[in-house]
Amino acid sequence: MRRMIVVLFLAVFGAACGQEETPTTPEAMSPEPESPASPAGVTLETAESDLGTILTDAEGQTLYVFLNDSAGESTCYDDCAQAWPALETEGDPQAGAGVDASLLGTTERQDGALQVTYNEMPLYYFADDAEPGDTNGQGIGDVWFVVSPEGEPIRG
Repeated sequence: MRRMIVVLFLAVFGAACGQEETPTTPEAMSPEPESPASPAGVTLETAESDLGTILTDAEGQTLYVFLNDSAGESTCYDDCAQAWPALETEGDPQAGAGVDASLLGTTERQDGALQVTYNEMPLYYFADDAEPGDTNGQGIGDVWFVVSPEGEPIRG
């Protein structure tokens, strides 16, 4: 009986002081273990351009594929990577509106960074694209192309 009075007193006193009631059952006292979640990675979006609907990052910067790459493996390093920076992520890439999540993936670069792939092709920016929507890298060397939401290079 004395224990019940103490528990009741603590519950009333805690409520009066703006504190929540102290849990009294073992289930309430032990928190649920949290499952580790991988951090969200970069988000791909689509945008309308003169070339049709293309892939962009979340800020609207155009993304490109390099036809000299092998499926799932980048071949653009050193000077190439200066002009064509890889789209890198720290978590699983996310599909925004119009992006097919089943085509998203990653590949490991030589330095260990994760590069986002789409339809197994590594994705890049073009250093001379200053504004969202710029497509200045389109067709350079007949090997750099913007990407359609279906994962195909747009050669137009």
